[in-house]
Amino acid sequence: METLALHSSSLPTFFLLFLFIYLFAYFLVFRNWGPKHRPEASSCFISLAHGTPAIFMAVNALINTQYPRTFASPNSVLDNIVLEYSISYFLMDLLHYLLFFPNDILFILHHLATLYVFFTCRYMVHHGGFALLVLLILAEVTSLCQNIWTLAGFRRADVPAAAKLYELLSPPFYAFYSVVRGVMGPFFVYKMGVFYLSGVAKNLIPGWAWTSWMVVIVTAILLSIVWVFDHWIDWYKGRNYKAVKKVV
Repeated sequence: METLALHSSSLPTFFLLFLFIYLFAYFLVFRNWGPKHRPEASSCFISLAHGTPAIFMAVNALINTQYPRTFASPNSVLDNIVLEYSISYFLMDLLHYLLFFPNDILFILHHLATLYVFFTCRYMVHHGGFALLVLLILAEVTSLCQNIWTLAGFRRADVPAAAKLYELLSPPFYAFYSVVRGVMGPFFVYKMGVFYLSGVAKNLIPGWAWTSWMVVIVTAILLSIVWVFDHWIDWYKGRNYKAVKKVV
């Protein structure tokens, strides 16, 4: 059953939480890391604090509802809490990129586009949270593995154990990521597209909203597929190089 509606947004509280976690990681957890990887590792740290909790929060929101859910269902109180939690994370991580990596245009655009979708769903349209929460689960289910893999990659040149962990995680992580982002994600987005194009949601979700959401989501999935494909190629080349090196 759903909880009582919140009388005020939890966005400021969540943002302060992620700010505290980021500063804790930057000044304590990774204080001995170099200037390049220290902010990047802190970004991974808040991603860890967001990803897995967001999955449990989203699952809880999806199963604790009093009415059947569709792609045009009104957002529940729990839906809104999850959206605010994720908005807070992306705002904090966007601030991180603007401060430390202002030239990383792709990630900045990704965060702005994601914030646009979450913000309009939460504060303007008030419908469609069901679809976004399912997509959030699919996006974050690889987060734990990806962040550990990324942190290991930062230190693999200096720490042998990190290099081994990076090599060990790479194939299963790429495979898991490929299935989620290359199969499950596109299938769910296809179902969304069919639903919206049928016109069922026209009186609940404005055309500009679901059209722009679909553009952002499809673009993100395509970029994810390209990203993992490039890493598969690099992994295959590295494996062949090591095999040739052993023979020589």
